[in-house]
Amino acid sequence: MKSIRQPIVTICGHVDHGKTSILDCLRNSCVQEGEKGGITQKISFTLYPMTQLKTACPLIDKKGIKLNIPGFLLIDTPGHAAFTNLRKRGGSLADLAILVIDINEGIKPQTAEVIQILKLHKTPFIIALNKIDNISGWRKQHEDLKKDIESQTQNVKQIFDERYMSLIGALHSHGFEADLFYNISDFTKKIALIPCSAKTKEGIPELIMVLCGLSQKYLTTRLILEEDAKGVILEVKKERATNYIEAILYDGILSKKDEIAVANLEAEPIITKIRVLEEIEPLCSRFKPKDKVQASTGLRMQIVEKADVLPGMPFVIYKRDKEKIKESFKKEISESIQTSKQGIIAKADSLGSLEALLTMLKQENIPVVKAGIGNINKTDIISAKANLKINELDAVIVGFNVSIDEEARLSQARSGSSKNSQTKEIKGNIKILTDDVIYKLIEDLNEFRNEKRKEIEKKRMMGLTTICKLKILHQYVFRNTKPAIFGVRVEAGKLISGLNLINEKNEKVGKIKNIQSENKSVEEAKEGSEVAISIPGTNYERQLKDKEILYSEISESQFKNFKKNKDLLSPNEIKVLQEIAEIKRKEKADWGG
Repeated sequence: MKSIRQPIVTICGHVDHGKTSILDCLRNSCVQEGEKGGITQKISFTLYPMTQLKTACPLIDKKGIKLNIPGFLLIDTPGHAAFTNLRKRGGSLADLAILVIDINEGIKPQTAEVIQILKLHKTPFIIALNKIDNISGWRKQHEDLKKDIESQTQNVKQIFDERYMSLIGALHSHGFEADLFYNISDFTKKIALIPCSAKTKEGIPELIMVLCGLSQKYLTTRLILEEDAKGVILEVKKERATNYIEAILYDGILSKKDEIAVANLEAEPIITKIRVLEEIEPLCSRFKPKDKVQASTGLRMQIVEKADVLPGMPFVIYKRDKEKIKESFKKEISESIQTSKQGIIAKADSLGSLEALLTMLKQENIPVVKAGIGNINKTDIISAKANLKINELDAVIVGFNVSIDEEARLSQARSGSSKNSQTKEIKGNIKILTDDVIYKLIEDLNEFRNEKRKEIEKKRMMGLTTICKLKILHQYVFRNTKPAIFGVRVEAGKLISGLNLINEKNEKVGKIKNIQSENKSVEEAKEGSEVAISIPGTNYERQLKDKEILYSEISESQFKNFKKNKDLLSPNEIKVLQEIAEIKRKEKADWGG
């Protein structure tokens, strides 16, 4: 009879709803307190053997649950990353997920993002309804969770009922039926809610029991251990000039004597021997040297080959079958990275994160022309500049959980970039958006694209003319005629060369030949600027000496077009447009009507 491997369980959820604290309860550690800002900085795994499971959950023996599974491999994941996208060929790396939700806060944007990804990959999950102890007036009264809930005072029980029912309603809108675990008879039809507290340990035994029960009943066929080793690279770490690979072995048996093939972004296998093979020790973060390891488990390896290994990439045992492996990697990578003929540039810190980013961009109908793993580099900036010629909307680089290489940063500095690290604009309207929260990155990108779309539309609309209001600065008259040269302040809109002007009585003043600012010719002047303008064929003394305000001349059809696209105009431009209409209507009552 074939062996059964440990189910891989991902613990996921919103940034501060208590994922790591729940895991701490399971392994009796204090990782959360040591995390920077209380947020898990990197994915970490915990080997949880059956002996410890039974100690942590006496309910297993008490309820007579017979378990075949050897334990669990738990993956704690960054609250700021698209962790659920840890992928293997044919689906999610996780066999099960624990979605941690603060009962007092419900579904936050990041929770919704996680639910989307779990749904996309058909990953079965249960919900740890955490922080019940934060409900005002809550008191721990029983070790049995159901009795504990029912023993609360009436008003506390009412708050609890309202909050969990509200969550059931929210989950329904995401396409899931859910209920408290002790009310469910068929776990294939409803998501189990397990109320709990990482602080008081309430509900933790029940959480383990539900996890064991579901694994035992529904995952057994999926957990049959195959012979050939298969895994996923999680991270590449440097320690004392040595590169270590942290990985998950999700199937098969791996020996230190084996050769492995690791995929790169081009799906070309990197064939290498293993110099050091270590396995994570149960319930801690230390690794122990091993000659042979069996799935599912967390590994640390040092490989002989010096080639760059990327996070998120698959690896398999190598048996002189390079072409077969290459074909398999090619399918896996092409499934993950699908690009369009034109679009933006996307970068992420691992294959799983990149796939999550591409999935969410696709949902927002934002095309991607180039996708890659690693920091934003000079080549990405060159590619974005090339996009400018095709579509200004695509002159964007989005980076999830990555930074900007020094060379690219210098290239930006030379081009005149902003100082804001989250969103950078390069001369020539190239935009770089980076964030380590995926939904925030998508939000910022949508906001930028909407603004850019309006800007492009406004440029197109303003192609024939522009809205402008000028105040004549009578103290600055440099020449009376041939051409008349005098100072003006741009009160609203934008002043450009070649603009035809009228006065407040709808009399033609002339066409601007030149604009000067600080003795230099400029093509345009923005609102608030004071500049000198020259108008051939105009006599300042006769035509402008007693005038205060000038306006840009616009036709009736242009006015109607502006009116139709008022959302593209500033409040000042709309006001000027109304003033021009009033001037015109003194001669023609229905002008622009």
